[in-house]
Amino acid sequence: MIILGLNAYHGDSSACIVADGKLIAAVEEERFTRIKHWAGFPRESIKYCFQESGVRLQDVDHIAINRDPKANFMKKALFAFSKRPSLSLVADRLINAGKVMDIRETLCQEFGDRKQESGESRQEKVGKGQELKAQIHNVEHHVAHLASSFFVSPFDEAAAASVDGFGDFVGSMWGMGTGNKIEVRHRTFFPHSLGLAYLAFTQYLGFPNYGDEYKVMGLSAYGKPEFMDEMRKIIKNGADSGGLFELDLDYFVHHCEGVTMTWENGEPGMGAVYSKRLEELLGPARKSGPLIEERHKNVAASLQKRYEEVFFSILNKVYEETKCTHLALAGGCAMNSLANGKIFQNTPFREIYIQPAAGDAGGAVGAAFYVWNQVLNNPRTFVLEKPYLGAEFSEEEVKRELGVRSQELGNCKIEKIQEQELLCMHIAKAIADGKVVGWFQGRMEWGPRALGNRSIVCDPRRSDMKDILNLKIKRRESFRPFAPSIHLDAVSEYFETDHPDPFMVTVCKIKPEKRDIIPAVTHVDGTGRLQTVRREDNPLYWQLIEDFRKITGVPVLLNTSFNENEPVVCRPAEALDCFLRTRMDALVIGNFILSRTA
Repeated sequence: MIILGLNAYHGDSSACIVADGKLIAAVEEERFTRIKHWAGFPRESIKYCFQESGVRLQDVDHIAINRDPKANFMKKALFAFSKRPSLSLVADRLINAGKVMDIRETLCQEFGDRKQESGESRQEKVGKGQELKAQIHNVEHHVAHLASSFFVSPFDEAAAASVDGFGDFVGSMWGMGTGNKIEVRHRTFFPHSLGLAYLAFTQYLGFPNYGDEYKVMGLSAYGKPEFMDEMRKIIKNGADSGGLFELDLDYFVHHCEGVTMTWENGEPGMGAVYSKRLEELLGPARKSGPLIEERHKNVAASLQKRYEEVFFSILNKVYEETKCTHLALAGGCAMNSLANGKIFQNTPFREIYIQPAAGDAGGAVGAAFYVWNQVLNNPRTFVLEKPYLGAEFSEEEVKRELGVRSQELGNCKIEKIQEQELLCMHIAKAIADGKVVGWFQGRMEWGPRALGNRSIVCDPRRSDMKDILNLKIKRRESFRPFAPSIHLDAVSEYFETDHPDPFMVTVCKIKPEKRDIIPAVTHVDGTGRLQTVRREDNPLYWQLIEDFRKITGVPVLLNTSFNENEPVVCRPAEALDCFLRTRMDALVIGNFILSRTA
């Protein structure tokens, strides 16, 4: 039984293949198009998934997409009748919905049987393709989010919650997962959304790009929450979301003017969703640029604190209604790692599962497993423990690329170390000597985080390493932190937690006595965005950390994504491009080591 899961015509477009209840491949389209958060039809992702699983479109039994334009129709109709949105806004939404509903035709055009005679018309080709056996399933956006976490979690039973911007007219949803079923118990409908509120302030603070919310999280550590009265006025307690919160709509425009969305060359963009009233309350919005005032830092700190207040009130309501101490969490807000790291202290939940692509990309996996488990009534047999579901490249492919680029690599020494033990020790010594190393191994990670296969790794003991990285490679805002990768069995030695986090989705306090030992991964507030590493999940990366520990006594590496203001590298060619245009000291691709000689 083959299921193709899709997130299409939306930010972070993606695809996955589930075969007999097992996730075989999953990838985001941005890795191939090289445009961050790419939106549209995930053509290259589908192509990769077919290649990895060895199937064709004709072999697919079910196609699941994490959008259902028909969901919550009456709510949409009532809102449209009362607010009378502009005709252009309605037209945009109808066009997008039409693309979702016509997904079968697009799939057939792109991946149908290509053995037709050359004179056959496109219309005839589509007609033949439409005879394919696959059944299309439109899964409501937040239902797919819930499924993306619960159905691949280790829990037989769990509360399930999705907190996001908007999808299918819903801002958040929660329910109860038991066995192979999810019972939805609550929806927070448009126009109220915690995710949209965070987006509004992200734009207000001068970070206009799609997905920039993580920058506000990093900035919040530098400020003081001096605007809490204002925040509680804007995001207030209320009845419209089940008594948890509601937005004071005077400070937003999404409900009355709509949201301008652009998809130029596949890159998603959004117009401002906050109103002039917000600037009247908090002062002028920051323009994009280097200058960040103390006021901006304090607004960020206040926003994060208010977000957490509301977020924990939602989760506590979920616990109150379900009485289950296990939580499966998803949606874009599940990427707020600061809040995630405080769930245990602020709610009764004792076990949490968040899959590595908790945002919209993960909806492809959720839609596929919703069909496999809930629609087709199959038992659950798969747990997503490892994120390595993307493309992998053979030694021959790497050699071929090095040969093609030989002239560009004239100032590099290239050597090959076949034995992995020797390779890891060699690189661990280089890292301990202060080298910045690109680490390209095995299958690419699923989700936005580099987790040891498409990473840049460095020495966390160097207090200047953060500045070195930003100068040599990343060229990003100085207030953004870098993450520690640590052996799972050493977590409680360095952090004020012992809970595993293999997907880097929580920020946790580093013990005070360890902060001076690993200053490069210690944020200004004494925290680190944790990644725990088990030998059985990634033996090579585990060994690299182990060899660094043998040399230095510290079982921690600084890990940041292998990129430079672009999507994480996917193919050897992109790894070489990034290496050559930056001042990285060394690059490891498989068993090949490239180091600069000049």
